[in-house]
Amino acid sequence: QVQLVESGGGLVQPGGSLRLSCSASGFTLEYHAIGWFRQAPGKEREGVACISGNDGVKNYVDSVKGRFTISWDNAKNTMYLQMNSLKSDDTAVYSCATGWFCSGYGSVGGEDYWGRGSLVTVSS
Repeated sequence: QVQLVESGGGLVQPGGSLRLSCSASGFTLEYHAIGWFRQAPGKEREGVACISGNDGVKNYVDSVKGRFTISWDNAKNTMYLQMNSLKSDDTAVYSCATGWFCSGYGSVGGEDYWGRGSLVTVSS
């Protein structure tokens, strides 16, 4: 059974950086996908970034391209999201999820497992 646990959230000033981690126990990336979602106050949940296990392709939502970097450490079975040049609009609860594919817009499709989320607050 897959268990997903996020960590690394917190308070950061605009322009700052933060790195989120997602420990994925019982998960094999090959033939699957894993990625990050976020939900800001009063807004719908959106896909942020994802990785395809089939070909290693990484996709991002347009608003974070050039600022966020998703990565996967196979030895640690851990996914990371390096977030740079953070903006107030990035404030949200960030959750990791596994699924069957990674869409071109940075969203995991066919989600089957979710973590509980980690809050990122960008404020001065």
